[in-house]
Amino acid sequence: MKSRVVIGAVAGSYGIKGWVKVRSFTDPPQNILRYQPWWLEGKGLTRACEVLQGKPQGHGFVVAAVQGIETPEEAKLLKGCQVTVDRACFPPPAAGEYYQVDLLGLTVRNLDGCVLGTVNEVLETGANDVLVVSGERERLIPFVQPDTVRSVDLDGGLIEVDWDEDF
Repeated sequence: MKSRVVIGAVAGSYGIKGWVKVRSFTDPPQNILRYQPWWLEGKGLTRACEVLQGKPQGHGFVVAAVQGIETPEEAKLLKGCQVTVDRACFPPPAAGEYYQVDLLGLTVRNLDGCVLGTVNEVLETGANDVLVVSGERERLIPFVQPDTVRSVDLDGGLIEVDWDEDF
């Protein structure tokens, strides 16, 4: 399991006190303010920080998040950094639900025992999520339980699917 998970990105600076604009990748978006501490990563930086204050602004949030960052010039240097948190910050998912990050790297096997590959990415399509499975070729498998995805064993690293090898 991945130790840190990307939950947003710094989009720029805001105001004159070193606040930053942040895009949230959480669902719902305001959950980004609940997770602590944040790690800012990128541009040769890996820095832990606490969200001191934050509020919705436009399509994202503005946040006073970094102790020691007090000017717009200092905040501008953070633009492009990823906002990550430790995976342990997330509450346990309900039965039959999974965080996308936990599915990445799992082996996908069909009901005939044929290994189709590993989960490389999870696409959100609106109707249902789709597993991008990389093996001898790439497959797009709808994450529809129990019709297509029959079982998910996080501890065993395996997803069993009702999916023909030729699809």
